Amino acid sequence: FRIIRQLKAHGAPVTAETCPQYFTLTQDTILKKGSLARVNPPLRTQADVEAILAGLQDGTLDCIATDHAPHTAAEKARGLTEAPSGMVGLETALALTLEREAKAEELGILYVTMTVQPIAAKMSMNPAKVLGQKWSGLTPGGRADLVLFQLDETWTIQPETFRSKGRNTPFGGMEVQGRNAYTIAGGKIIYRRDEDRKDGNNDVL
Repeated sequence: FRIIRQLKAHGAPVTAETCPQYFTLTQDTILKKGSLARVNPPLRTQADVEAILAGLQDGTLDCIATDHAPHTAAEKARGLTEAPSGMVGLETALALTLEREAKAEELGILYVTMTVQPIAAKMSMNPAKVLGQKWSGLTPGGRADLVLFQLDETWTIQPETFRSKGRNTPFGGMEVQGRNAYTIAGGKIIYRRDEDRKDGNNDVL
């Protein structure tokens, strides 16, 4: 992070990102979850977790991404050294980030908790800017790309209910708070949690 901060201080066009697994898990998770916790770069120490959280707070890290990497159960069953790296992240990223913030004090991490607004920016507005995409926000005539979520809803991560083509996550069984209710793209509702699709074709990437 020191190098990134120095480059940014000199005006260099540098951006940096992280993913929820890197500020919620440590290398100890590998002992419990095996290949489900194998990611690249690998999970590190609690000190690294705290450094990432500090980087999110002070703006060194611009974005929170998912690093969504679906793999089959057979691929992940090959064992820690042979299984491919990666985990699914689309359906858990927001909840894990919100949950991590909610429990920051409980976990003893000494940093200023981000509010919902900067979290939303790091997961939507900032990535759009990094990729050079037009960001209209909530403006008249804008594209209307929105995610509506409930901050106070508590739920348990159940991989078997994922719409992703992968179920490979070390977060199965974890209780989290904050859940997506609607996803709107270009003004059209493309996901609505209270309407279960029953055609069997509900997989996403």
